[in-house]
Amino acid sequence: MSILFSEATFRSLTVRNRLWVSPMCMYSAVDGVVQEWHHTHLAQFASGGAGLVVAEATAVVPEGRISPRDTGLWNDEQRDAWAPIVQAIHERGAHAGIQLAHAGRKASTWWPWAERHGSIPAEDGGWTTSAPSAIAFEGFAAPVALDASGIDAVVAAFAAAARRAIDAGFDVVEIHAAHGYLLHQFLSPLSNERTDEYGGSLEGRARLLLRVLDAVRAEVGDAVPVFVRISATDHAEGGFDAAEASIVSAWASEHGADLIDVSSGGLVAHQSIDVFPGYQVGLAADVRRGGRIPTSAVGLITAAEQAEQVLVDGAADAIFVGREWLRDPHFGLRAAHVLGAQVRWPEQYLRARWH
Repeated sequence: MSILFSEATFRSLTVRNRLWVSPMCMYSAVDGVVQEWHHTHLAQFASGGAGLVVAEATAVVPEGRISPRDTGLWNDEQRDAWAPIVQAIHERGAHAGIQLAHAGRKASTWWPWAERHGSIPAEDGGWTTSAPSAIAFEGFAAPVALDASGIDAVVAAFAAAARRAIDAGFDVVEIHAAHGYLLHQFLSPLSNERTDEYGGSLEGRARLLLRVLDAVRAEVGDAVPVFVRISATDHAEGGFDAAEASIVSAWASEHGADLIDVSSGGLVAHQSIDVFPGYQVGLAADVRRGGRIPTSAVGLITAAEQAEQVLVDGAADAIFVGREWLRDPHFGLRAAHVLGAQVRWPEQYLRARWH
């Protein structure tokens, strides 16, 4: 019996397996509104056997976008555009999640394949960014430090976006507190030099994340699973690390989080990462053990046997995969075939099931 293809239950939701699609930015939205590309892109993974398909980092306010091409959930037009995509995922037997985000000081940048890089100047449509402290990401424009009213507005925006996500039909809401974006910026002493209640000690640096989590939980109710993605280490001296990540994860559990999606890095350009297959699995194991909360593992997990072993070893409770789904949108069906797991294939694909 494959653990990877066993069901996973979080609150009222039971997901058909533990092989999930990680949120991956497509930089293809128009004014925050998803397009036909997003429909095809996300629905194919449900046909391909994913248990949970989590849509990309979606900005809760316009100035929270990584780039002008990011998806959003700050208005009802965006909500309504997501609804048919969620329906398509459901019709193919999977559940749908969305990652709510604010890019903070890493906002207002060019998309990856643009001819230019770094911050977008105002004359080209860029905007002033915000952060816990007026410290720029290396090579980017300097942000403005959020004041108390600005922090309150961020909390309210996450809650409002969570409500729109549920109204669009999403089954899971994930709060993005990783990869150097706003909530991660508050968590790390490398980017947070505040002297008020949102800085200094770990409790202070985690305060905004926990406020956002409380607000999202209150908005979506008790039945909806809420995940939190964290970077469990900054890969830089003096930064947020696995020990602090475990403590914050335990606090997140007390505030209603159901799973910690464990990634790493992204906060500073001078990070030093040793990248190898499954290089972040140990972090997921550390947080699972220290935070006493279910975790997911992600990062260069590319084979069925590899994903299965992570769960057999007890390092995580689910597997998020990114690039391998892009290479093979039917990775879930292929993995089930490799592991000999009995899963339901789309009738249209049955001829490929055994031979």
